[in-house]
Amino acid sequence: MARLCDLPGLGPRSEEMLAEIGIKNDADLRRIGPVRAFLMLRKQAMNPSLNLLYAMTGALAGKNWLEVAQSQRVELLLELDGFADLKRMFEEANVELEI
Repeated sequence: MARLCDLPGLGPRSEEMLAEIGIKNDADLRRIGPVRAFLMLRKQAMNPSLNLLYAMTGALAGKNWLEVAQSQRVELLLELDGFADLKRMFEEANVELEI
């Protein structure tokens, strides 16, 4: 298992933020996934930028975050929107969605 700051595009600050939500290595990030990790950071009021989402996605794929931002931006944003829609549906049904 690799330390997060050893992955391309993730540095010590990203590693610290992710550790606060229980993501301590590449295996944790792969298991949880970049989008869910991004949402977990938001839930903890850490205000991650979309660049961190791109960096986490790129880190797992061995790509530069800029490449991810160009090639997968729409896909990742749609996935975020899907989670937001799902959360609204659960809230309307008075059921808490665990991210």
